[in-house]
Amino acid sequence: MTLSKFKPLFLTLAIALGVALQCTEAEAAQTETALVAGGCFWCVEADFEKVRGVKEVVSGFAGGSVANPSYKQVTGGGTGHLEVAEIRYDPAVISYRQVLDMFFRSIDPTDAGGQFCDRGESYSTAVFALNDAQRQAAEASKVAAQAALGQRIVTPIRGAAPFYPAEDYHQDYYKKSELVLTRRGPKTKAEAYKFYRSACGRDSRVRALWGSAAPFAS
Repeated sequence: MTLSKFKPLFLTLAIALGVALQCTEAEAAQTETALVAGGCFWCVEADFEKVRGVKEVVSGFAGGSVANPSYKQVTGGGTGHLEVAEIRYDPAVISYRQVLDMFFRSIDPTDAGGQFCDRGESYSTAVFALNDAQRQAAEASKVAAQAALGQRIVTPIRGAAPFYPAEDYHQDYYKKSELVLTRRGPKTKAEAYKFYRSACGRDSRVRALWGSAAPFAS
Protein backbone atom coordinates (compact mmCIF):
# COMPACT_ATOMS: atom_id res chain seq x y z
CA MET A 1 0.00 0.00 0.00
CA THR A 2 1.42 3.41 -0.95
CA LEU A 3 1.75 6.40 1.37
CA SER A 4 -0.82 8.32 -0.66
CA LYS A 5 -3.51 5.91 0.45
CA PHE A 6 -2.90 6.91 4.07
CA LYS A 7 -3.21 10.65 3.41
CA PRO A 8 -7.02 10.82 3.91
CA LEU A 9 -6.68 9.03 7.25
CA PHE A 10 -3.87 11.36 8.39
CA LEU A 11 -5.93 14.37 7.32
CA THR A 12 -8.98 13.15 9.23
CA LEU A 13 -6.91 12.55 12.39
CA ALA A 14 -5.26 15.96 12.11
CA ILE A 15 -8.64 17.71 11.77
CA ALA A 16 -10.04 15.81 14.75
CA LEU A 17 -7.01 16.70 16.87
CA GLY A 18 -7.24 20.34 15.85
CA VAL A 19 -10.91 20.53 16.80
CA ALA A 20 -10.23 18.89 20.17
CA LEU A 21 -7.41 21.35 20.92
CA GLN A 22 -9.57 24.31 19.94
CA CYS A 23 -12.37 23.12 22.23
CA THR A 24 -9.93 22.68 25.12
CA GLU A 25 -8.43 26.13 24.58
CA ALA A 26 -11.88 27.73 24.29
CA GLU A 27 -13.01 26.09 27.52
CA ALA A 28 -9.85 27.25 29.32
CA ALA A 29 -10.34 30.79 28.01
CA GLN A 30 -13.86 30.82 29.44
CA THR A 31 -12.70 29.97 32.96
CA GLU A 32 -11.31 32.50 35.41
CA THR A 33 -10.46 32.10 39.08
CA ALA A 34 -11.29 33.93 42.30
CA LEU A 35 -9.49 32.96 45.51
CA VAL A 36 -11.24 33.86 48.78
CA ALA A 37 -11.12 32.94 52.45
CA GLY A 38 -14.49 32.96 54.19
CA GLY A 39 -14.06 30.78 57.25
CA CYS A 40 -15.01 27.13 56.85
CA PHE A 41 -14.23 26.22 53.26
CA TRP A 42 -17.01 23.62 53.20
CA CYS A 43 -19.51 26.47 53.52
CA VAL A 44 -17.96 28.72 50.87
CA GLU A 45 -17.81 25.76 48.49
CA ALA A 46 -21.43 24.82 49.16
CA ASP A 47 -22.58 28.41 48.64
CA PHE A 48 -20.79 29.23 45.42
CA GLU A 49 -21.36 25.93 43.67
CA LYS A 50 -25.02 27.01 43.56
CA VAL A 51 -24.20 30.17 41.61
CA ARG A 52 -24.97 30.35 37.90
CA GLY A 53 -21.73 30.70 35.97
CA VAL A 54 -19.58 29.03 38.62
CA LYS A 55 -18.09 25.85 37.18
CA GLU A 56 -16.32 24.44 40.21
CA VAL A 57 -15.19 25.34 43.71
CA VAL A 58 -12.18 23.65 45.30
CA SER A 59 -11.50 23.77 49.04
CA GLY A 60 -7.91 24.40 50.05
CA PHE A 61 -5.33 26.59 51.74
CA ALA A 62 -3.39 29.75 50.85
CA GLY A 63 -1.40 32.54 52.39
CA GLY A 64 1.05 30.57 54.50
CA SER A 65 4.71 29.60 54.49
CA VAL A 66 4.49 25.80 54.27
CA ALA A 67 4.20 24.01 50.93
CA ASN A 68 1.39 21.46 50.56
CA PRO A 69 0.11 21.76 54.13
CA SER A 70 -2.32 19.27 55.61
CA TYR A 71 -5.62 20.23 57.21
CA LYS A 72 -4.19 19.20 60.59
CA GLN A 73 -1.17 21.47 60.15
CA VAL A 74 -3.25 24.46 59.10
CA THR A 75 -5.88 24.19 61.82
CA GLY A 76 -3.18 23.46 64.38
CA GLY A 77 -1.73 26.91 63.71
CA GLY A 78 1.71 28.17 62.83
CA THR A 79 1.68 27.72 59.05
CA GLY A 80 0.02 31.07 58.32
CA HIS A 81 -2.45 29.50 55.91
CA LEU A 82 -6.15 30.33 55.72
CA GLU A 83 -8.90 27.97 54.66
CA VAL A 84 -9.78 29.19 51.17
CA ALA A 85 -12.00 28.39 48.24
CA GLU A 86 -10.80 28.55 44.66
CA ILE A 87 -13.85 29.59 42.64
CA ARG A 88 -13.63 28.79 38.94
CA TYR A 89 -16.22 30.64 36.89
CA ASP A 90 -17.25 31.63 33.38
CA PRO A 91 -16.68 35.40 33.00
CA ALA A 92 -19.23 35.47 30.18
CA VAL A 93 -21.90 34.57 32.75
CA ILE A 94 -20.68 36.15 35.99
CA SER A 95 -17.96 38.75 36.58
CA TYR A 96 -15.22 38.76 39.20
CA ARG A 97 -16.82 41.81 40.80
CA GLN A 98 -20.15 39.99 41.07
CA VAL A 99 -18.44 37.01 42.69
CA LEU A 100 -16.86 39.30 45.29
CA ASP A 101 -20.05 41.27 45.93
CA MET A 102 -21.70 37.97 46.80
CA PHE A 103 -18.70 36.84 48.84
CA PHE A 104 -18.67 39.90 51.12
CA ARG A 105 -22.39 39.41 51.78
CA SER A 106 -21.92 35.72 52.63
CA ILE A 107 -19.50 36.28 55.54
CA ASP A 108 -19.06 38.48 58.61
CA PRO A 109 -16.43 40.87 57.24
CA THR A 110 -16.36 42.82 60.52
CA ASP A 111 -14.77 39.91 62.42
CA ALA A 112 -10.96 39.75 62.38
CA GLY A 113 -10.69 36.78 64.74
CA GLY A 114 -12.25 34.04 62.64
CA GLN A 115 -15.74 33.31 61.40
CA PHE A 116 -18.78 32.43 63.49
CA CYS A 117 -17.92 29.53 65.86
CA ASP A 118 -14.56 28.89 64.17
CA ARG A 119 -11.86 31.01 65.77
CA GLY A 120 -8.24 31.62 64.92
CA GLU A 121 -6.07 32.74 62.03
CA SER A 122 -6.88 29.85 59.70
CA TYR A 123 -10.58 30.83 59.75
CA SER A 124 -10.07 34.55 59.13
CA THR A 125 -11.32 36.16 55.94
CA ALA A 126 -9.43 37.55 52.95
CA VAL A 127 -9.57 38.13 49.22
CA PHE A 128 -6.45 37.04 47.34
CA ALA A 129 -6.24 39.29 44.27
CA LEU A 130 -4.45 37.33 41.56
CA ASN A 131 -3.60 40.35 39.38
CA ASP A 132 -3.93 44.14 39.26
CA ALA A 133 -7.38 44.05 37.67
CA GLN A 134 -8.65 41.77 40.43
CA ARG A 135 -7.15 44.01 43.10
CA GLN A 136 -8.94 47.07 41.71
CA ALA A 137 -12.24 45.17 41.51
CA ALA A 138 -11.74 43.76 45.01
CA GLU A 139 -11.03 47.17 46.53
CA ALA A 140 -14.12 48.60 44.82
CA SER A 141 -16.26 45.70 46.03
CA LYS A 142 -14.99 46.14 49.58
CA VAL A 143 -15.71 49.89 49.58
CA ALA A 144 -19.23 49.29 48.24
CA ALA A 145 -19.90 46.53 50.78
CA GLN A 146 -18.70 48.72 53.64
CA ALA A 147 -20.97 51.56 52.53
CA ALA A 148 -23.92 49.17 52.26
CA LEU A 149 -23.23 47.62 55.65
CA GLY A 150 -22.49 50.85 57.48
CA GLN A 151 -19.72 49.17 59.46
CA ARG A 152 -15.97 48.88 59.02
CA ILE A 153 -14.95 45.85 56.98
CA VAL A 154 -11.71 44.26 58.19
CA THR A 155 -11.39 41.60 55.47
CA PRO A 156 -8.02 42.36 53.80
CA ILE A 157 -7.30 42.38 50.09
CA ARG A 158 -4.12 40.36 49.81
CA GLY A 159 -1.85 39.59 46.88
CA ALA A 160 -1.62 36.38 44.92
CA ALA A 161 -0.55 33.30 46.87
CA PRO A 162 -0.01 29.63 46.01
CA PHE A 163 -3.17 27.57 46.34
CA TYR A 164 -2.99 24.09 47.83
CA PRO A 165 -6.09 21.86 47.51
CA ALA A 166 -7.27 20.27 50.73
CA GLU A 167 -7.46 16.52 51.13
CA ASP A 168 -10.02 14.68 49.00
CA TYR A 169 -12.38 14.04 51.92
CA HIS A 170 -12.93 17.80 52.27
CA GLN A 171 -14.02 18.31 48.65
CA ASP A 172 -17.82 18.55 48.17
CA TYR A 173 -18.23 17.53 51.82
CA TYR A 174 -21.70 19.06 51.91
CA LYS A 175 -23.15 16.52 49.50
CA LYS A 176 -21.36 13.28 50.40
CA SER A 177 -23.24 10.22 51.59
CA GLU A 178 -20.44 8.53 53.59
CA LEU A 179 -21.22 8.05 57.27
CA VAL A 180 -19.34 9.90 60.01
CA LEU A 181 -19.78 9.77 63.78
CA THR A 182 -21.20 12.97 65.30
CA ARG A 183 -22.46 14.01 68.72
CA ARG A 184 -25.88 12.97 67.47
CA GLY A 185 -24.74 9.57 66.31
CA PRO A 186 -23.83 8.36 62.82
CA LYS A 187 -24.75 10.81 60.08
CA THR A 188 -23.91 11.17 56.44
CA LYS A 189 -21.36 13.88 55.73
CA ALA A 190 -24.13 15.92 54.10
CA GLU A 191 -26.24 15.68 57.28
CA ALA A 192 -23.23 16.43 59.47
CA TYR A 193 -22.46 19.49 57.36
CA LYS A 194 -25.99 20.85 57.74
CA PHE A 195 -25.85 20.33 61.50
CA TYR A 196 -22.45 22.02 61.75
CA ARG A 197 -23.54 25.01 59.68
CA SER A 198 -26.66 25.55 61.77
CA ALA A 199 -24.93 25.02 65.11
CA CYS A 200 -22.08 27.33 64.14
CA GLY A 201 -24.55 30.17 63.53
CA ARG A 202 -23.26 31.11 60.10
CA ASP A 203 -26.57 31.85 58.44
CA SER A 204 -28.14 33.56 61.43
CA ARG A 205 -25.19 35.95 61.77
CA VAL A 206 -25.06 36.69 58.03
CA ARG A 207 -28.81 37.40 58.02
CA ALA A 208 -28.42 39.71 61.01
CA LEU A 209 -25.70 41.66 59.19
CA TRP A 210 -26.94 41.72 55.62
CA GLY A 211 -30.66 41.03 55.79
CA SER A 212 -32.23 40.41 52.40
CA ALA A 213 -28.91 41.23 50.68
CA ALA A 214 -27.42 37.96 51.97
CA PRO A 215 -27.32 35.70 48.90
CA PHE A 216 -27.05 32.32 50.62
CA ALA A 217 -28.34 32.51 54.20
CA SER A 218 -31.44 30.33 54.48
